[in-house]
Amino acid sequence: MSSPGRPKGESLGARHAATPVSAPQTLTREGIAALIPHSGTMCLLSCLLEWDLQRIVCLATNHRDANHPLRTRTGLLSPCAIEYAAQAMALHGALIGQDAGTAASPGYLASARGVRLHLLRLDDLPLDADPSQPDALRIEAIRQSGNASQILYAFSVSHAGRPVADGRAAVVLNTALST
Repeated sequence: MSSPGRPKGESLGARHAATPVSAPQTLTREGIAALIPHSGTMCLLSCLLEWDLQRIVCLATNHRDANHPLRTRTGLLSPCAIEYAAQAMALHGALIGQDAGTAASPGYLASARGVRLHLLRLDDLPLDADPSQPDALRIEAIRQSGNASQILYAFSVSHAGRPVADGRAAVVLNTALST
């Protein structure tokens, strides 16, 4: 995703300096499923590549699965990329909580804004010309701002170096209700 102020081809987090963390730097699908509220086939992320206090990068390899839980009769439609990004954001919150020694506050996707879908489906993406590259969706989310009750992320989903979807998402944290 390219935007004003960022050179074309530069990832969302390319200019971001890593913030040291003590929680695991990489995780498999099983480790991810233990930290987010999605289980079974609804845990869409395959692995955590890297993260710090502002950014997370994950991979997902199930986009061609005929039994994908979000697949319709016509295939896995590109708006499902938002769910992949939302799960990366949930994992990011859980890792931050783990790093701080506290439980993460559950969050809910409140809105997705400025979303650009660059194609119709996720299950028929062209394979990378380099067979050594994984057939994976790359999900990146960067925390833009936030407080104890809400967080704003920018996200991008790509495949084989090509954009699939990008936008912003607001997450509302499960905070006590005022009476």
